[in-house]
Amino acid sequence: QVQLVESGGGLVQPGGSLRLSCAASGFALEYYFIGWFRQAPGKERDGILCMSNEDNSTYQADSVKGRFTISRDKNTMYLQMNNLEPEDTGVYYCAAAIMVATMCDGDEYEYWGQGTQVTVSS
Repeated sequence: QVQLVESGGGLVQPGGSLRLSCAASGFALEYYFIGWFRQAPGKERDGILCMSNEDNSTYQADSVKGRFTISRDKNTMYLQMNNLEPEDTGVYYCAAAIMVATMCDGDEYEYWGQGTQVTVSS
């Protein structure tokens, strides 16, 4: 069964850190484009960090540059989030695709995690 299972969300104070994990089963994640997407309350889902399967090059949304990092090992992808801001609150989704034309276009991703809530609040 092909699936992505996320973990690591929660409540954190502004300036804090969280690490999200996304474990793949049923396929070899290392051969896929991977990405993290965020849906803030009342807004559309946006791609925030995505990584190529060819050279591990990345796309980073301006809102997370210098604070968030994407990484992977053979079957798990990670999102390290530092210096969190209230504006980072939302549901975070991991996703994977064997091929994409635009690295962080969610419409091109085939497999999705279930989503995990991240709330940044004092």
